[in-house]
Amino acid sequence: MDNLNIHRLSSLYSAFPPEEARCLAWRFRVHLTPVHARWPNMAELEISALERQCLDRRIGDMEVLAREVAAWVRERNERQVQVHWRFTSQDARQKMEREYRQIKS
Repeated sequence: MDNLNIHRLSSLYSAFPPEEARCLAWRFRVHLTPVHARWPNMAELEISALERQCLDRRIGDMEVLAREVAAWVRERNERQVQVHWRFTSQDARQKMEREYRQIKS
């Protein structure tokens, strides 16, 4: 799971009665994704680009909004815009070495 503030076992107590939350919490083993290696970064980059390139003005109609966003997505896909991710598998192995050792043992 990523490091979002609601992604904590304690959030189970907000959603379930204490006994059920406790039972659920015991069933999970949490593995947090390093902040620098999160896939949401890619989604956040796309949302930021959408906001800057398409939603930089007030659009007062849902139909127009849907058309504008669809056109923006179509154009990005045609240009095959990519996110250039610099964090490699080797980087992840180095950063997560301790966790990999725990899994193997």
